[in-house]
Amino acid sequence: MSNAIGALEAVISDYFDALYHCDTQLLQSVFHEKAIYATADETPLLYRTMEDYVPVVAARQSPASRGETRKDAIDEIQLAGANTAFARVRCSIGDKDFTDFLTFVRDQGRWQIMSKIFEIKPREQGGS
Repeated sequence: MSNAIGALEAVISDYFDALYHCDTQLLQSVFHEKAIYATADETPLLYRTMEDYVPVVAARQSPASRGETRKDAIDEIQLAGANTAFARVRCSIGDKDFTDFLTFVRDQGRWQIMSKIFEIKPREQGGS
């Protein structure tokens, strides 16, 4: 079990790195090719496939290039079995904080994110 947790922590670390640097190659390695990306915090509900999501990240100015302080954390990881897991993580980009619910599948011996469902919280002026 601890090996699975360690492997999931490594994937999540790469996920945070991919977002911070807008590294689409790394992003595509942590997400399953059939993964979904969604939030109900936008109207209408925002839903993207990986084919839709990767170009959005590629077009962003990276938080790293803006010198943003990294604020990412793993709140929890749960294993449902040998091939299914869930993680609640937090990160910040620009003036927004995000809580992400990430589901994972282990396909061909490799953990990948199968869905990212997230909440967006605008950061208050002067907040940390």
